[in-house]
Amino acid sequence: MVVISLEFNGNFTASALHYGATSFSFSSSSYPLLSRSRNLNFNPVMVSMKNNEPLHNELEFKPSFDQYLKAMESVRNNTLVKKGLHNEFQDDEVSSSKGKQNKGFRNERKQKSDGSKRRSRSLDSKSDEVSSIREKDNIIKSNLNGGRGGSVVERGVTYDLEQQVVSSIRERNNSRKGGKTLGGGDNFVDRKKPMDRGPGKRYSEIESMTNRNGRRNVKSNGTSKRFLNRGYDSDDLVVERAAFKNLEDPNNVISKAHFSHKEMEERIQKLAKQLNGVDINLPEWMFSKMIRSAKLKFNDYSIRRLITILGNLGNWQRVIQVIEWLQTRERFQSHKPRHVYNAALDALGKLRRPVEALNIFHAMQQQMSTYPDLVAYHSIAVTLGQAGHMKQLFDVIDIMQSPPKKKFNKGIFENWDPRLEPDIVVYNAVLNACVKGKQWEGAFWVLQQLKKQNIQPSAATYGLVMEVMFSCGKYNLVHDFFRKLQKSSIPNPLTYRVLVNTFWKEGKIDEAVSAVHEMERRGIVGSASLYYDLARCLCAAGRSCEALMQIDKICKVANKPLVVTYTGLMQASLDSGNIQDGSYIFEKMKDICAPNLVTYNIMLKAYVDHGMFREAKELFEQMLENTNHLSRNDDYKMRVIPDIYTFNTMLDACAAEKRWDYFDHVYQRMLYHGYHFNPKRHLRMILEASRAGKEEPLEITWNHLAATDRIPPVSLIKERFCTKLEKDDYIIALQCITNSTPKDLHPFSKSSWLNLFKENSQRFQKDTVVRLMNAASNIISNISVPNPALVCLIQSCKDFCFATDLSAADMDSANNVFALESKQEVNQY
Repeated sequence: MVVISLEFNGNFTASALHYGATSFSFSSSSYPLLSRSRNLNFNPVMVSMKNNEPLHNELEFKPSFDQYLKAMESVRNNTLVKKGLHNEFQDDEVSSSKGKQNKGFRNERKQKSDGSKRRSRSLDSKSDEVSSIREKDNIIKSNLNGGRGGSVVERGVTYDLEQQVVSSIRERNNSRKGGKTLGGGDNFVDRKKPMDRGPGKRYSEIESMTNRNGRRNVKSNGTSKRFLNRGYDSDDLVVERAAFKNLEDPNNVISKAHFSHKEMEERIQKLAKQLNGVDINLPEWMFSKMIRSAKLKFNDYSIRRLITILGNLGNWQRVIQVIEWLQTRERFQSHKPRHVYNAALDALGKLRRPVEALNIFHAMQQQMSTYPDLVAYHSIAVTLGQAGHMKQLFDVIDIMQSPPKKKFNKGIFENWDPRLEPDIVVYNAVLNACVKGKQWEGAFWVLQQLKKQNIQPSAATYGLVMEVMFSCGKYNLVHDFFRKLQKSSIPNPLTYRVLVNTFWKEGKIDEAVSAVHEMERRGIVGSASLYYDLARCLCAAGRSCEALMQIDKICKVANKPLVVTYTGLMQASLDSGNIQDGSYIFEKMKDICAPNLVTYNIMLKAYVDHGMFREAKELFEQMLENTNHLSRNDDYKMRVIPDIYTFNTMLDACAAEKRWDYFDHVYQRMLYHGYHFNPKRHLRMILEASRAGKEEPLEITWNHLAATDRIPPVSLIKERFCTKLEKDDYIIALQCITNSTPKDLHPFSKSSWLNLFKENSQRFQKDTVVRLMNAASNIISNISVPNPALVCLIQSCKDFCFATDLSAADMDSANNVFALESKQEVNQY
């Protein structure tokens, strides 16, 4: 005996309910309202299992999560049994659906009038229907109750959970179908009828009208074709939740439509490396193809990351190309395009490209969505300030304070006002520009503007003001501003660095050391640049041992390699003329870190400039020796080999010391290592070596130019001509002219040849000139178009011969040449 309390239309009553395993016995004769009512409002049932005691709300049966999952699984099993059925349930076929579960929607529904009659049935008939449904779904109840019948409340709640799951599946299917079946028919479902809740009526009454023509007679549209092509059947389609899928079957796992953030980052990195590696003159269509091949969903984040990575790679041209590509893509829907442009400004600023950044800044002013904000103003101001573009920086400040020149359609943003006032960051950028331009008046203007706007100058601002005064040579003002800074705030390492450099310029080394000690006593951690400048100051004063003691402090805060630090200290000693200190630091450096090529070249140049040829030669031989031990690519990282600067430095040293034998050795090694002859750098030394009797460099250069199909310089041609003529080898001398005649014939005019003969008359004999003239005449007589350079040569030889005393035989040879030349001139006319 169970007492059920029901509330019908606000009236609370109680009745005895007899129930068995599958049916209810309910007497409603005393309640005429139940027979007349069509729509019953059943509120939650309160059941007392003990002596008619009321059950409190907190003791109401609530299924656990495991029970809910079991109910969901039971619905899945029931769905598999009913495969082929439509998701919409039919109230009029509930009693006969047990034998027709696998036939789908082939049973027709009854007419709407029959549905009206069903809604007027008594509560007894509906109880019978519920009982029949529960007999049909005995599998579901056994799953939840462990095979036992269970209580009425548990079975009711279980069935309610099942109906909620089925209802959610049906609603999702209808939302996907847009109120129609996937086959294209007009299968509309009337969901306006409220669902009765309670144990007496668990099943909702849904009236529907179904097109019974089937898919054969339905005109297929685009949607149905897509589903049919994918293998879906509109009659047999059952869409299940992901929770019903068996994860052990890989075909049932629903894959994600998007990829993870890590995979997206990897694709962006790969795309950036590809764009960085191709030619900068890549056509636009190939550029677009490469971007599309990344298979990325381009949004504000991905574009910003791509620009940032390209900026870190140093490819500012590709950054601009990405922005230009973005401007031409109407399909790209950017929600925050201003952020993309800000990323481009930041990348171009870090790469020291002020002109390109300024162009991007002007492009941002053309649209309201990209109009510069405070971040953009900070970025462009810092970029222009570091580059020293004062005029452009003040133009940016004017734009910042003025309304937009272009009229925008503000829409709902009627009160949009992009005007801003410069802040401390912008004024610090102005001070940076003053440092580049050495304009100390600008520093006072900045301080005046800060005072007008009631902005307190920061320690960085005072440090920049001190740097402006230092660049202008006003060292007394540097100390004044430092004292003023100490009164208002604590100095930072930047201000101490400027103070140390000021003491260095003033020659006050001890004061510079004391300033750094004072900073350390105050607990301020110095920067690497501060200790580096102090060490260079000590090296310039000849106190290299004290300078090396600063290395430990530099290592604690430095980001650059030690080789850079040691090289700078060595350079500071060499610049001050302390060659011994520079050599001492160079030797100490070998114990800590390996010197690089720059370090070797600096030391070699120092030896050459100070006339220490022996030390320079030893250092050069060490570098040449390293080339004999290169067997792997890693050896190039460990060993230093000479470059073109090294060879040029050593060639200058040999020419200055007139060591032509060693000059020949160095020059041959230069060509052997793949470096070419440079007329501006090497021609003078080769000509000087040839006139000093060292002809090998001249011959090596001649063969080198012939192998590379290069025309020798005119001075080199004439020098080799004189060298061969000096050895009475006039045939080779003529080949120097015939085989390598440049296009410009002005250096081979008659006057030029005559001056050459006069300047080098002591180098060859007079009869050699006559034989040269005869050989040149024979060459001209055998060709149809004479060489103008040879014609001028013969004329200059004739003048030279008549100007000097010749023997009788040489005079006869010269007369024969003149007679032959006159005959050729007559034949030409």
